[in-house]
Amino acid sequence: MTKKKHRKPSHNKISNLTNTILSILKKDRTKSFNYKQIAAKLGVNDASSRNQIIKKLAKLKADGDIEEVERGKFKAIVNTEYYTGKLDLTSKGSGYVIVEGFEDDIFIASNNINKALHGDEVELYIYNRRKRGRLEGEITNIIKRAKSEYVGIIQIHEKKNFAFFVADSNKMYKDIFIPINKINKAQDGDKVLVSLEDWPEKADSPYGRVIQVLGKPGEHNTEIHAILADYGLPYEFPAEVEAFANKIDTSITKEEIAKRRDMRDVLTFTIDPKDAKDFDDALSFQILENGNYEVGIHIADVSHYLQEGSILDDEAYERATSVYLVDRVVPMLPEVLSNKACSLRPHEEKYTFSAVFEINDKTEILNQWFGRTVTYSDARFAYEEAQAIIENNDGKTFNSKEIALIDTTIPEAVSLTGKEYKTKPEIAFATLKLDQLAKIMRSKRMRTGAISFDKVEVKFNLDQNANPIGVFFKTSKDANKLIEEFMLLANKKVAEFVGKQKPEKTFIYRVHDEPDESKLAALQGVVSKFGYKLNFKDRKTVSSSLNNLLKDVNGKKEQNLVDTLAIRTMSKAEYTTKNIGHYGLAFDYYSHFTSPIRRYPDVMAHRLLQHYLDKGKTVSQEAYEDKCKHSSNMEGLATKAERDSIKYMQVKFMQDHQDEEFVGVISGATDWGIYVEIISNKCEGMVRMRDITDDHYEFDETQYAIIGRKNKKMYQLGDEVIVKVKNADLVKKHLDFLLVGKAN
Repeated sequence: MTKKKHRKPSHNKISNLTNTILSILKKDRTKSFNYKQIAAKLGVNDASSRNQIIKKLAKLKADGDIEEVERGKFKAIVNTEYYTGKLDLTSKGSGYVIVEGFEDDIFIASNNINKALHGDEVELYIYNRRKRGRLEGEITNIIKRAKSEYVGIIQIHEKKNFAFFVADSNKMYKDIFIPINKINKAQDGDKVLVSLEDWPEKADSPYGRVIQVLGKPGEHNTEIHAILADYGLPYEFPAEVEAFANKIDTSITKEEIAKRRDMRDVLTFTIDPKDAKDFDDALSFQILENGNYEVGIHIADVSHYLQEGSILDDEAYERATSVYLVDRVVPMLPEVLSNKACSLRPHEEKYTFSAVFEINDKTEILNQWFGRTVTYSDARFAYEEAQAIIENNDGKTFNSKEIALIDTTIPEAVSLTGKEYKTKPEIAFATLKLDQLAKIMRSKRMRTGAISFDKVEVKFNLDQNANPIGVFFKTSKDANKLIEEFMLLANKKVAEFVGKQKPEKTFIYRVHDEPDESKLAALQGVVSKFGYKLNFKDRKTVSSSLNNLLKDVNGKKEQNLVDTLAIRTMSKAEYTTKNIGHYGLAFDYYSHFTSPIRRYPDVMAHRLLQHYLDKGKTVSQEAYEDKCKHSSNMEGLATKAERDSIKYMQVKFMQDHQDEEFVGVISGATDWGIYVEIISNKCEGMVRMRDITDDHYEFDETQYAIIGRKNKKMYQLGDEVIVKVKNADLVKKHLDFLLVGKAN
């Protein structure tokens, strides 16, 4: 009789079992687990392993580390205090979490990220120790993903029946695994939009699917659409939204006019950029019998057409803002409204929402009126045309009987309509008087602590295929500032009107907090290298110091750098129902009322203002605060997309100038190289440390410089250098420069 063979039981000891069990229980500490569930998570199912787990659970319970909530089911006893915050990942895979109540950000090593991604809202615990002088923590739970869609390149492995997706962002530290049946007809090397679907516990990479093929990398439309897709911004309107908008009755009716203040006979005109297609604000002007002026700020009455609860309103809310890319505008509203019905086009009657003021020569507001109107635009000015009128008559004053003496000549180079304005000197007179009033109002604002940020804007001359063939800089002149001051006046007075009512009423405010002291100190450290000093004694000296700094750097090589750094010291302006005033403008009350074609908060402000004019009671602050947060978030995404499109065009422009030498200013210094901004076109790129071959250079943080180890040559923030383009990467929107030498 043959002997029966017995399988020897496995006695392999599970390593680090205590910590592994605690980690499993703490990760899902709201749930309870039995030994079988823990064994499954560990991937073991033999008797020996199960017995080890059972014994370890009993010991952990006896030691008070876990509790048995029901027979055979255990939960962790959590003695650690947990915190929440937002993860900011570095390109190296480690990160930082900002936690309320902690002075410093909490460092998270790459092995403690635990599948969290950049921008995620996370839970973490903080180790009771400091390493390298900083607090460290570990992410224990992902509360909310910041995003689930990514733009990048797909790499298809047809023989292995799968694909991998490599994100464009260097903050995405893992490639995404895509089964071959989820590539959505993408071809190898395509730029695609991928949705992250799952990240199995034992998987090294997350799983995803292709939701849109954007095109071939480097092609113009591919890259522009990729910028929008990366921030989750729409490009086209859904067909049903377009159809809804096209059915709206946009006619001007006697019945509706009867409900409004009729201002069609008052001189009214618009001043906008030459290439503008939508005109959402106009000014009216007339002299009153008492010698004062009636100035009307008339805003497109978008809320008349945009009815709450409609699919059109839902779409506008989700977008929250128009997006202004270098070569196109992605509007908040369909064209039938944004460029037609709501656009205050010349020689057309329009429904408007107006703020009308009686003003004297000292710009004192003697009377004000808010409400719905109907207006007629007598003319359209481009900024350049209005500027020509102002410059031709600079320093001259005219009364209403001397308008025939006004020089209404507009150079052909800036004229939209040829000789039209020569027959309308009253418009020129209104422009000059409004300019005088605007300058007085601006002077008052500056004296009360407003900060003058007139940052140079980079603009591109594009050919018919949207290729950049030239770069120019846009600066704010008197005509721009004229419009700005009256828009500020309307925004301020509308906010005051609602904000000062008793009992308090819910409203949409545009607020701006005071600058952070540490950022101001950092700014002082940088500008001192150029010989500038700041005074931070109190709020007023901070404002005057910043204004003096911005004035002193005007026209100098370091202007763009200093302007940028000064803006970064400022807190971020945002929408909220909780008014704290606007620091940068030195206003106690401020809202956005003047651009409802392109900003949803302005639409909400119009609705609320009308509601309160109709003696309505206050509305839910909580509901509107959520809408404010959404609007601020969408504004931030749009701003990032706009910046990316500028960077893309700069790289594209520099591709055609790879053999040229450029003079630039060192705008930053790091461990890995220096950033250089070309003076002539504001394009910024990096000179990598490894590409500077005359010595071994090291970063000196205290001097914002890199210094040669042997020759002691220093390249410092603000130095002028000569560079050439080494590489212009359209896909990554990145410029690499080669350092030729110092400019002097």
